[in-house]
Amino acid sequence: MSWFGAEIDVLMIATRTVHFAASAITAGALIFRGLVAEPALRAEPHANALVERQLRGAAWIGIAVVVVSGLAWVLLLTMSLSGEGVGEAVISGALRDVLQLTQFGWVSQVRLALAIMLSICLAFERSGLWRLLPLGAAASLVASIAWTGHAASTPSGLGYLHLASDALHLIAAAAWFGGLIPLVLLLRSLRCHRGCFSLKLDAVRRFSTLAIISVATLTLSGFVNAWILVGSFRGLVMTDYGQLLILKLSVFAVMLVFAAINRLVLTPQLASLSDEARQGRTLRALSRNTLLEIALGLSIFSMVGVLGMQHPAAHLVK
Repeated sequence: MSWFGAEIDVLMIATRTVHFAASAITAGALIFRGLVAEPALRAEPHANALVERQLRGAAWIGIAVVVVSGLAWVLLLTMSLSGEGVGEAVISGALRDVLQLTQFGWVSQVRLALAIMLSICLAFERSGLWRLLPLGAAASLVASIAWTGHAASTPSGLGYLHLASDALHLIAAAAWFGGLIPLVLLLRSLRCHRGCFSLKLDAVRRFSTLAIISVATLTLSGFVNAWILVGSFRGLVMTDYGQLLILKLSVFAVMLVFAAINRLVLTPQLASLSDEARQGRTLRALSRNTLLEIALGLSIFSMVGVLGMQHPAAHLVK
């Protein structure tokens, strides 16, 4: 299959997309729990327990998908490098060589260990500081994706800047995109809860603030990454990599439009309404926009999956 002049391995792109999205959703659910749900629902223990079960369920599903898609990614890369099938790649030692002799293999093992650590933290977490452990493990899990991409091959001191910028980019994406699904779960789970309107409004406001910080971080770190990987305006418009990046930025801009409508129109409108019917319509509009943001975010992850398999524009255009 050809897309933007490059031969694309559809199965590899799908696997990478699922892996990136699952990592973001896992981290996003725990970030949302710590920064949005728990502060907003502190005064309502029953509502807090209900949302807690939803968010833990999302995190557990995310971890399972991360592990399965991560293993599939390693197998697909091994098959691509060796030209062998799954069974042959394992028996011949090609899989062992990828795991032991490549940076991608070592990073994959570290990320599997982080997923196991996160599972243990979730299973045995308590209140207080103990709840920070799964949050830290989830953030490390999503940030470590930076070592599987172009940032890991950037040389010298610029490489450290690129890795740091890419890790921040990934964490910010997880906080925003990964928090969208928990937001929808919270709005729907509290639909019939007594006094739910004030809880929903507080949660929406807190998530909106988190999204603004995330977007600012995404913009700054994205600029640094583009400066390193694209290098020039000519590289942006004259290469397949640059053109796909433009498409990604265009979709990101559309996401920002929906986010701005939620922040500047629907949230103030929600706070000013007293009629339950109108509140319900505004909440449904908010949920609809959030679902559209999720769909657009998934398309961005698919583009990221393609970009990671292409030569950066800076390597092709001087």
